Amino acid sequence: MASIRKEILIDAPPADVWDALRDWGAIHERLVPGFVVDARLDGEDRIVTFFNGAELREVLVDRDEEDRRLVWSIVDGPYTHHNGAAQVFAEGEGRSRFVWTADLLPDAAAAPTGEMMEKGIGVVKQTLENPSS
Repeated sequence: MASIRKEILIDAPPADVWDALRDWGAIHERLVPGFVVDARLDGEDRIVTFFNGAELREVLVDRDEEDRRLVWSIVDGPYTHHNGAAQVFAEGEGRSRFVWTADLLPDAAAAPTGEMMEKGIGVVKQTLENPSS
């Protein structure tokens, strides 16, 4: 099983970063606009459309307000198993560390998934450091 971890420092308070991350239905507006071009809710599930046209169903597994951690699973697409998590940590005054992990099968999906995560986490940083842009 492949395990991928990406993390980045964000010049924004953890409460603000968490508020955007925890907003399950607004990922395309508040967290990664342009990277995710559409998101719609289907019950508790989120159907996400990416910039490259890929559309995936994500199932919300857990939203932990105290630990500022969101967990989901992609149940279709190239995966036979996928578990994703993102967590926000305080990193000094007014800064946050954003950590995104994914455990997935098949291993062959690791490289393209890692590339997408790298691009996505950059958009997270850009979006949250420039909220009025």
